[in-house]
Amino acid sequence: MKGHFSLSGQVAVITGGNSGIGLKTAERFIAAGACVIVGDIAQHAAFQENDTLRYIPCDVRKEADVTHALSTAVTEFGHIDILVNNAGTFSDYGLLREKTTEAFQKCFEVNVLGVANGIRAAANLMKEGGRIINTASAAGLIGVAGLSDYSASKHAVVGLTKSAALELAAKKIRVNCVCPSTVNTPMAHAAGGEHLLDAEQLLVPLGRICEPEEVAALIHFLASEDCRFINGQAIAIDGGMSAGSSEKLFEKLVN
Repeated sequence: MKGHFSLSGQVAVITGGNSGIGLKTAERFIAAGACVIVGDIAQHAAFQENDTLRYIPCDVRKEADVTHALSTAVTEFGHIDILVNNAGTFSDYGLLREKTTEAFQKCFEVNVLGVANGIRAAANLMKEGGRIINTASAAGLIGVAGLSDYSASKHAVVGLTKSAALELAAKKIRVNCVCPSTVNTPMAHAAGGEHLLDAEQLLVPLGRICEPEEVAALIHFLASEDCRFINGQAIAIDGGMSAGSSEKLFEKLVN
């Protein structure tokens, strides 16, 4: 994968990289020539480590864990150019009035504090020209009934992204986030979310949910040096859902 969107000579850290979007992003980065440190809460890697791919257990809620992951990139490969803050979670499906404080704390500790920990560590270790990509969500651009805690946390990720982009621009470090609609990962198929999966068949004009490889492709695009003028953006990857009502949904409503 030489030429356009090459990551040859680049070093990346990907949190939540042991499965789903993170794992597919790691695979793309390696294919594009990068060296990658994968950090994840799991104790063991889901892949075979090699000269360009390392695994580090990492709980993004802990600043020391995140700093260690990024510092290891510098120790192992000499520098760090790219950080993908991808680790995320959700508590459960349920109405806002029934959500517990613990449910909100869980979402905010991983989804918001985890991203903030990554950005802060990267700001101290990256040289000029670094790139930070955060995984937000379409739920960070609109509200989602039944996922108020998750949606609120992802709105916060969008805000963090924009604020960090302003603060780090002087160092030429670009910060962007991706906002996918439902992605075909185990989290999407958790019990209680069946109605959302059914609804997206109508809400998404393309008539399906997103695949993790498709989000990884957007992250790769933003991580490349070809995109040096994209900064502070929350980019939707939602099959056209944010563009308006799909034809199928419109017809159903009319009938």
